[in-house]
Amino acid sequence: MTKVLIIGAGHAGGSVAALLRQYGFDGQILLVGEERAAPYQRPPLSKAWLKGEAGLEDLLLRPESFYVEHQIELRTGVTAEAIDPATRTVRFADGHSEAYDYLILATGSTARRLDLPGANNPALLELRTLEDAERLKAVLAPGKRLAVVGGGYVGLEAAASARALGAEAVVIERMDRVLARVASESLSRFFTARHRQAGVEILTGVEVSGLEAEGVRLADGQLVAADAILVGVGALACDALAQGAGLACDQGIVVDQTARTSDAAIYAIGDVTRRPIPVHGDRMHRLESVPNALEQAKQAACAITGRPAPVPEVPWFWSDQYEVKLQIAGLPFDADRQVVRGDPAEGRFAVFHLKGDRIVCVEAVNSPADFMGGRQLIGKATAVDPDRLADPAISIKAVARPD
Repeated sequence: MTKVLIIGAGHAGGSVAALLRQYGFDGQILLVGEERAAPYQRPPLSKAWLKGEAGLEDLLLRPESFYVEHQIELRTGVTAEAIDPATRTVRFADGHSEAYDYLILATGSTARRLDLPGANNPALLELRTLEDAERLKAVLAPGKRLAVVGGGYVGLEAAASARALGAEAVVIERMDRVLARVASESLSRFFTARHRQAGVEILTGVEVSGLEAEGVRLADGQLVAADAILVGVGALACDALAQGAGLACDQGIVVDQTARTSDAAIYAIGDVTRRPIPVHGDRMHRLESVPNALEQAKQAACAITGRPAPVPEVPWFWSDQYEVKLQIAGLPFDADRQVVRGDPAEGRFAVFHLKGDRIVCVEAVNSPADFMGGRQLIGKATAVDPDRLADPAISIKAVARPD
């Protein structure tokens, strides 16, 4: 009987196990994860979970009974230590080994650590797992102050949730604006204003020199007082297993459009991979998103079951902060201009990134029509008229240049 071993029981691992059964795979499926919980959704950890609007049952991808009913063996709290591609076996921390015909690595990513005095203090918080979210939730209350080091999406979402729970929040960012690495200046300005309106203190262009029990020490000697410190400065691919097995890695496990690694019997999916993106000319990139995890789960499941490869998707992402729904499609590779559609002051607008007369990325704030329309135009590489695109009175469906 053919056996598929899946290492990593997060969104990607849980999804590929279910898809294998959906696509008719009738062999053995063993799904192994380091965390104690069954596969669950991570995005709500910084939002609904922190605010008490979602419980564990709401987070689970599927009820635990699903795995029993579909003959998927789920083992949690188990750590894989080494892969032997020659014998097609994986050794685990408890000393036992498992053989495989196909191996799927869905090991995700881990929080990047700061190289600063105090950075190893176990009292510091990060937000990658359910356990992390529980620790953070316990310190967010009226009268408490949360310092967030890093002005990325997770940090801003946590700050918004802190304010919703009555806690104070301060965001500390070394770049000259929040979201500097991942968003346009228009989007950064909008979210900075919205957070300040909600009472969040935002410090940009400042260096952190140390993390102390009383708060965050800045390079100029100032202490930003805080009851708790959340560090959110990016994530690193958990590719040590793959590197140890000799698989091709480049800040993530390198895979092709079927999610196959440099070893024909091993696939990798989700945050841990560096993958080609067809709509961007097969440029290699590491994506950290649920849609990417699901797309690659489909790719691997199709390849293993012999189904036709799924149609390539346009990468997309989202973030919820306060009443703001941000949706992003595409990546601004080689963009040479931006077109803002709508008025940021009204809380509803979109920023389109163009390369020539084609959209490569859209950042849509409370504007689902611009997100959906932009995503379609990116996928079809449709030439657009920038002037018509800038006019919100013109339907997004009518901005294409005439043939």
